[in-house]
Amino acid sequence: MGRPLAHMPTARARRNPPLSVHAWLRHAAIERLLDGNEPKTVLEIGVGQGAIGVLLARRHDYAGIDLDEDAIDTARTRFARAGLEPSRLLHGGLEQVRDRTFDLVCAFEVLEHVEDDQGALAEWRSFLAPGGRLLISVPAGPGRFGTADEKTGHFRRYSRDGLAAALGGAGFEQIRTLNYGYPAGYALEAARNVLARRELRRPRTQHERTLASGRWLQPGERAAPLTRALAAPLRVLQRPFMGLDVGTGIVAAGTRR
Repeated sequence: MGRPLAHMPTARARRNPPLSVHAWLRHAAIERLLDGNEPKTVLEIGVGQGAIGVLLARRHDYAGIDLDEDAIDTARTRFARAGLEPSRLLHGGLEQVRDRTFDLVCAFEVLEHVEDDQGALAEWRSFLAPGGRLLISVPAGPGRFGTADEKTGHFRRYSRDGLAAALGGAGFEQIRTLNYGYPAGYALEAARNVLARRELRRPRTQHERTLASGRWLQPGERAAPLTRALAAPLRVLQRPFMGLDVGTGIVAAGTRR
């Protein structure tokens, strides 16, 4: 028997959440690395305003955490609007799920904010069930570290080989990487660098910049159809290049050894 009609999601609730154009390009790589895999339990570290979280929570037993209370509040509103339980989203760090393990742990645009990235990967691994997978994304191109990286609290950018080596050193195997954002992402990145120059005048600590990064340049609800439509041809355009070390971001997956 299906769910009671009172709990069935409305057409509005089933709409896609408002990802930025760049995030839609990233999501194409995420989908490819999931490759039909259907983990039962999923943890997302650093949910931001919850747009990717909505897509994950519709399909999996999902929990999400974030250190930024403002972002979590927005994410909870977004979950409720999508007919999802806001209590899946927890304000705080990994202590919120300390007694749990998951089939899949995700951290999108998080690792570059952590000074000890090797230590973070090892800690994330401890939250995976045996045979579980880690799925992460990071900015690509160490030589393109720019104003937007500084503004959002990044310590570094990554190459494919460098990211794979970090994952291997933290105890992951069956590592796969895909790049995204070529060629359109370069224009988007240049625009972010221009906007970041204006905002860097505000004195903020590295931690404050990291907390605010999940809210910076995020589209509102009404922009969702537009950003997806704009990203659609760019997702097709990037496909031939996703196996190369080009573009503005990398998505990687590894299995707990």
